Amino acid sequence: MSFDHLGLTPELLRAVADQGYTEPTPVQREAIPLVLARRDVLAAAQTGTGKTAAFVLPILQLLAASQPSRAVRINDPRAGRHPRGGPVRVLVLTPTRELALQVEEMVRTYGAGRGVRSTTVYGGVGFDAQVRALRTGPQIVVATPGRLLDHVGRGTVDLGAVEILVLDEADRMLDMGFIPDIRRILALLPARRQNLLFSATFSDEIRRLADAFLDQPATVQVAPENRAAELVRQVVHPVDRDRKRELLSHLVRSGRVDQALVFTRTKHGASRLAEQLERDGISATAIHGNKSQPQRVRALDDFKQGRVDVLVATEVAARGLDIEALPHVVNYELPMVPEDYVHRIGRTGRAGMAGDAISLVSVDEVDLLRGIERVLRHPIPLEVVPGFERDSRIEAVPIRQRSMTGRAGAGTRQAAMPGARPVPGRRQPAAGRSAARPAAPGSASRPAAPASASRVRRDTGSGGVTPRTQPQRVSSGPVASMPGERLSRNDGHRADSPPSG
Repeated sequence: MSFDHLGLTPELLRAVADQGYTEPTPVQREAIPLVLARRDVLAAAQTGTGKTAAFVLPILQLLAASQPSRAVRINDPRAGRHPRGGPVRVLVLTPTRELALQVEEMVRTYGAGRGVRSTTVYGGVGFDAQVRALRTGPQIVVATPGRLLDHVGRGTVDLGAVEILVLDEADRMLDMGFIPDIRRILALLPARRQNLLFSATFSDEIRRLADAFLDQPATVQVAPENRAAELVRQVVHPVDRDRKRELLSHLVRSGRVDQALVFTRTKHGASRLAEQLERDGISATAIHGNKSQPQRVRALDDFKQGRVDVLVATEVAARGLDIEALPHVVNYELPMVPEDYVHRIGRTGRAGMAGDAISLVSVDEVDLLRGIERVLRHPIPLEVVPGFERDSRIEAVPIRQRSMTGRAGAGTRQAAMPGARPVPGRRQPAAGRSAARPAAPGSASRPAAPASASRVRRDTGSGGVTPRTQPQRVSSGPVASMPGERLSRNDGHRADSPPSG
C-alpha cells in the first residue's frame, strides 16, 4: 500500500515524497486513517516504526481542514496579550526534551509552507524565548509536562482551546513519574477533544491510563509486546566486570563496532566511560541529564555527523533519540528493568536496515540477563571473545551493593554464566534488587514532597531535578481522572483561571 490510499491531501503526499518515502510503515498505515476520522487512538509501536509521522501527518491535515473550536479571547489577563496566531489547538506531551524537539522538527518539515505555527516547551533552558514563541500563537505545542505546567502557572500559555491531545512515549511517562503532572494538565483541557496515546508497550498501567481519558479508542498494535526488532542481531559477550571497557575498546579498534550508542546505568558512569575511551584513542562523548541542553545537542550532532564514534548515554537521555542508520547498540551495563532492554536495542535495526545489539555481561548481571530473555521469550546467543574469557574465580556481587560501596562485599555467592538456558517460570529478582521498581537509569529518585510550598520535582524528563515553588492550583470543579478511575466525557472541566505562579 502507498501513502495515496491513506486519505492524505495531495500537499501532504508531496511533502512525504519530498522526504523520500513511498510506502507507509504498519503503524502509519493503520493509525493515519483513524486519526483522520477523528477517532481516539491507542497505539503500540516500537521505536523506529514511524509512529511520529503516524500522528503528525493527519493532525496537520485536520488543522488545515477546520477552524479553531472557539474564538480567541482578546485581552486575556493570563496571557498578557492575546496570541497573534490564535489559540493552541494541538498539544503533544513527551517525556524528554530531545523527543519534543524531534516531534516539532517533523511538524516543521511536513507543515512547511502551510502556515502552521509550532513551538517546543521544555526545561533546562530559560523561559524568555519560550514565552516569546508562545505569544506568536502556535497552533501546535510540543512540551514536556513539568515545564508546560510552569508556563501555565506563569500565565504564558492557555490550554482551553486544545482540540487534539497526544501522549507520546506514554510508557516512559509512567516510568518517569509524570502521572501527577499529566493529571493536572488533563484538568486544564476541554472535555471534548481527540486523544491519541502512543506507547512502546501495552502494559497494565498503560491500559489503565488509556481507560482514564480515551473515549472508545481504536487500538493499533503493530508488533508483539516486548518483541525485539526483527532486524536486530543480538549477542552476549561474557566478560569480567573490570575488563568491560577494555573489551569495548577492542571491539571498536578491531572494526567489530564502528559507530555505537553505548548504554550505562548512571550519569557518572557514562561520563567516566567516555573519558576512558578517549584515553584509549577512541573518539567518544557522553549524553545524560547532568549535561546542559546545548551540550546534549552538540554531542548528538557530533555523533550523527561522524565526528565521534561512540555516544555513551543513560536510559533517560537516550529515550527518543532519532539517529538514522545506527549500526550498533552496546549494553555496557544491562538495564535493571528487562523491558528497557527492548527500548535500548530498538535504536538500531530501523527503517529496513539491519543492526547489531551487543551486551557485555559480567557474572554480576546473570540474573538480569535471564530476566531479559524471559521478556524476549528466547535466549540471546552467547559468544566469547578470544582473550576476554571470564575468570571463573570471580564471584558475583549484587549490583546495588557494589555501586554503593565501590568494592565487592563479603558473603556473596558465585553465579555461573548461563550455558544452558533457564526454563521459563516464576520471575526471580536480580541479585541485590529490591522489590520496589528502581528509578530509571540516569535519573534521580523522586523525593517525598516537603510540607512547605517549595518542593523538588522532575521537570524535563532529562534525568535532573529542579527546585521550584508549587503553583497555586484551582480548587473548584473536578479534576481529570487517572488510572483506576473512569473519566466521563461529561465530567471534563476547564478552570476559568489557570493557577498562578
